[in-house]
Amino acid sequence: MSEETNNKSLSKKVFGAEENSAASINKKELGKYSDIAIRMFHTKVLTTGETILPAIGELAGKFLVGLETYKTVYFVTVLKLDMKYVTLILTLIAIYDVLNNPLMGLAYDKTRTRWGKARPYLIFSPLPYFLSTFILFSGAIFLGNTPSNDPKKIIFLFLTLFAQETFSTIYTIPRNNMVTLMSPNPKDRITVGLLNTYLGNLGASIIYAIFPPVFELSNKGYINISMPMIFSGLAAVAAILGTVGNVAMAVGCKERIMLQPKPAPIQKTMFYVLKNKYARRNFLANFAVSWWSDGGYRWDFTTQQEIFGGSIPSLIAYMPFNIFDTLSITFIPKFQKLFKNNNKSAVLWLRAWDLLSATLMSIFGVMFVDKRWVIIAIYAVFHGLDAVNNGPANVFEGELAREINDYTEYMTGERPDGTINILTDLITKVTEPLKALLTIKVFNWSGYDPTIKSVFWSQGNKLVYQKMFFLFAGISLLPNVVKAIPYFFYDLTGEKREKMYIALNERRALMAKEKQSQAEEEIKEIAEMLGEDEAASVN
Repeated sequence: MSEETNNKSLSKKVFGAEENSAASINKKELGKYSDIAIRMFHTKVLTTGETILPAIGELAGKFLVGLETYKTVYFVTVLKLDMKYVTLILTLIAIYDVLNNPLMGLAYDKTRTRWGKARPYLIFSPLPYFLSTFILFSGAIFLGNTPSNDPKKIIFLFLTLFAQETFSTIYTIPRNNMVTLMSPNPKDRITVGLLNTYLGNLGASIIYAIFPPVFELSNKGYINISMPMIFSGLAAVAAILGTVGNVAMAVGCKERIMLQPKPAPIQKTMFYVLKNKYARRNFLANFAVSWWSDGGYRWDFTTQQEIFGGSIPSLIAYMPFNIFDTLSITFIPKFQKLFKNNNKSAVLWLRAWDLLSATLMSIFGVMFVDKRWVIIAIYAVFHGLDAVNNGPANVFEGELAREINDYTEYMTGERPDGTINILTDLITKVTEPLKALLTIKVFNWSGYDPTIKSVFWSQGNKLVYQKMFFLFAGISLLPNVVKAIPYFFYDLTGEKREKMYIALNERRALMAKEKQSQAEEEIKEIAEMLGEDEAASVN
């Protein structure tokens, strides 16, 4: 055999479809189920409850996500830990992820129960996850105002983050894949994705609307509620909503996607990302910018308090965004018609739109950072323009991500959503130490002093605020450009996309038929065995 033939064989082995996948099974065999496959692709199957419950779970979960966006502020200004200890602990937790995530990915992909693949985890994991998060944000109450290098604080933060990360992994992987398992119909998934996005944004927005003004009023002494109590109270509400909402979703929603009864060996599934050219490209783009850092601080929060000048001016700055973000849901049908349901074109154009808004906002914002009402107007205009496409962008990007995951099943016959993350997470985590170092460098580069009370222009330095606004509005520009590059090569559109889904549904129907035949054969064997036993007893 020639070297060229060997190379082709290796290429097919690594990048080609598996023998039992929809991409390689005999088309005549699959064709027997074409009618049901087409109906599965075009018929909506989710009930009203199944459409709404995931969105309620998302609302509850994003309420906590909104609170966690202020966790660095909590660690540094409320728990009063030195930033270098916070960075070290976050780096150690990231290293722990290298072990934690793969184990959960393996367990998830091997799970087969009568309840399904994701639902068992979503029944039992929300409570410990949200409870550990509540404890994390309540630590400042009983630890008190001790020095920033207090060993008790350092140990507390490490242990609670360790527990939270453990249960977060058990909760997050099934949670992120639940919608994909509920229906084979793209319109079903788009509808659920839309409601998830809308209510999820609402949950986070509640925190964004409550926290800054309460922080400001407490900071200025207008209300007699301490910041430790504020964080603990919001965490308690988030924990209750998150637990109840996600358990209700797990109990009330069904999984309908037929999965391979016996998953492939681990050594194969963890490299199934190699058989998905779309996932490979996204992985390379994400890896290329995984070391990027904005300094790990809530620059939006400091911008609101110190550049805009408090909650009322910030409310004006954010008002166009809040209005258009809500209204953007009504633009979805128009964008679908404009792009003719071509998710690739929609994502590229909408990302270019966001990029242009962020670029102009960064340029003009840095120029006029010391002109309070000018920069508020700049932010209001460009951030408002960015919000106009939020609803359509979330729908198109969500379905595009699901299409890429479905392509893995098309090529391999498996849905190793958890195991694939082993490869992507492990390689990305390699850059965590570099990211941690860059976090410290960027934080120092900004010249921002977090020990100074966060009020209007408290740093007293225009250059510091120019850097701070850039870290808030502009530092993600290059990573976002890099992450968009793979979509220029995305060709799973139109007829090719529809044929893939029909082939997938044909294979699912074939698997169901085989499963039924296997069950009938097992019943027949049991009946024959019972007959033999009865005959033996008579004799």
